[in-house]
Amino acid sequence: MGHELRFVWEQYGGYTPHLGLAFVIAGTIVIIGHIFYNIFLHPLRNYPGPFAAKATFLWRSYRILAGDLPQTVKELHDKYGPVVRIAPDELSFIESQAWKDIYGHHGSYEMVKDPKFYRLLGNHIPDSILSADRERHSMIRRQLAHGFSERSMREQEPIIGEYVDLLMRRLGEHCKDGQAVLDMRNWLNFTTFDVIGNLGFGSDFGCLEKSYYHPWVGTIMDELREAAYMRVILQFIPPIFLHLLNEAGVMRGRKQHMEYTKQTVRKRMVLETERPDFLEGLLKKKEQLVEGELEMNASILIVAGSETTATLLSGAIFLLGTHPDILEKLTHEVRSAFTSEDQITLTSVNSLSYMLACLNESFRHYPPVALGLPRVVPKGGAKIAGHWVPEDARVGVWQLAANYSERNFTKPLEFHPERFLGDKEFAQDDLSAMQPFSVGPRNCIGRNLAYAEMRLILARILYRFDIELAPGARDWIKTQKFYTLWDKPELPVYLKPIGTS
Repeated sequence: MGHELRFVWEQYGGYTPHLGLAFVIAGTIVIIGHIFYNIFLHPLRNYPGPFAAKATFLWRSYRILAGDLPQTVKELHDKYGPVVRIAPDELSFIESQAWKDIYGHHGSYEMVKDPKFYRLLGNHIPDSILSADRERHSMIRRQLAHGFSERSMREQEPIIGEYVDLLMRRLGEHCKDGQAVLDMRNWLNFTTFDVIGNLGFGSDFGCLEKSYYHPWVGTIMDELREAAYMRVILQFIPPIFLHLLNEAGVMRGRKQHMEYTKQTVRKRMVLETERPDFLEGLLKKKEQLVEGELEMNASILIVAGSETTATLLSGAIFLLGTHPDILEKLTHEVRSAFTSEDQITLTSVNSLSYMLACLNESFRHYPPVALGLPRVVPKGGAKIAGHWVPEDARVGVWQLAANYSERNFTKPLEFHPERFLGDKEFAQDDLSAMQPFSVGPRNCIGRNLAYAEMRLILARILYRFDIELAPGARDWIKTQKFYTLWDKPELPVYLKPIGTS
């Protein structure tokens, strides 16, 4: 054997540098060929977009890491029109018809969710209401629907009311008669996290009681940021290297988040009494769930039921604070509608039409889910908003871009709740282009509860306090980064109790 190895080395060893150069040249040729194909031969070649986005995934990956992909996609639509190629295999749409064509009901088929986005860690991860296939999703949604029904909302009202009462007490204690600066981001997150903890698992996390974050809240944003990074990493390396990333601590936030979820689900499962909460339906059918599905769905409920609601409420308070005339009009509506604070309920706030318009305009300006939720075009291709799209393309409606487009809204950069009240100035607005809860069979199951909770919290705050933004809040939205959801900074606000001089 030694003679054979010596012969090989003598024959070819001296050519090692040349072999290395050959590999470099071959790799360069492959990359150039890949770019050439994406630009000139790819089925999406005729769709407009920046050269870098068409050529490779590097452009999109950089924007994800920079935390400004939704804002950049909005700028691309301003330049290129209603359809933009934002990656070699992905198109972004902003027209209202695209919502129906991509996410709507299609009879015997649906555009499947993009596994690169929803099954980030592979098919071995248990299903959730977000990632399950059509049949499995229908089963999970049916079981969860009980907790989001009108009947359940009525049963849940005393629970929600207790936390809003506690929020009011805490704000009163900390505002120092309007002299102290409060971080409303924190207080709203405390509230929604405690509410979803009780409604989802039968016990809260003590955020409002102790006036500080439960460690779980911190892991949520860590996991969302990690998810954004992982989508970049897995674009360039095979999934088989996931275990190496896991050992390196790249997914530490997700591990902690899932561990908190498992602990909390176990506590909920030992409760023998039926509760009007979100997991009751799944617990009754737990024999139909595979291992890990209960925890996975609970994990989704925690994030979707707390972070998104708190984000919209924070955005609404900021936008109202930067538009004093609108804030004054809304405050008048609330205070003239009720003679006492205990009249403000989940039912009574439905009469506040201007408040609903303000919340909807806040959704338009500051959608908690600002990106496009990607679907995959089925075999044979599909027509989307009048454009023929080939099979296997990834497509989605990018909410921030759609909401800020002059194609859809008059004066899109301005804050005008009146556009949702039939004002003639905004008669040409395409309101259906804004869908913060998505559309179709996979739209957000918690839509009605979210609106009720947001109305109740905002109405109670406006009834009891005058709101004024502190100086540090000036560019609150402009400075934010986006990693799956918005990474919100502090929102400094003065709250002055009514009746104080």
